[in-house]
Amino acid sequence: MKTSIIKISGYIIIFTFILLLSPQCKKDKNNTIPYAYVNFSIIPSSTQYNNLGVVGGWAYVTGGVRGIILYHESTDQFMAYERDCPYQPLNTCALVKVEKNGVEAIDSCCGSQFLLLDGSPVKGPATVSLKQYTTSFDGTTLTVTN
Repeated sequence: MKTSIIKISGYIIIFTFILLLSPQCKKDKNNTIPYAYVNFSIIPSSTQYNNLGVVGGWAYVTGGVRGIILYHESTDQFMAYERDCPYQPLNTCALVKVEKNGVEAIDSCCGSQFLLLDGSPVKGPATVSLKQYTTSFDGTTLTVTN
């Protein structure tokens, strides 16, 4: 019985050693969108953002890492997405643009497509959603923050 306990203890020690020495999964720093402070307000119904005043409308604004896409999702709901593609965001050509259909956005560099309703990828190689910023709308002013 002592021999079997010693064997089991030995196996546990060996297994623990293997786990400690095996390569660890690390977050790939090359696939992380850099942090950029975002805090601004606009009036969507202004002539500067006339397309944004209607449901389904969108606009590009400065801010974030490579700009922000604002999307008018419903009567009182707006979405704000980083234009830097989450697939290899450090690639200089990784810039998301709204498609002519106004429902999807595409990164012409890698070909990833995203749904503007929630930022989710509909075609890869991207497997994560667009980085989303917080929005609040009081009926007149849209505020975007992170």
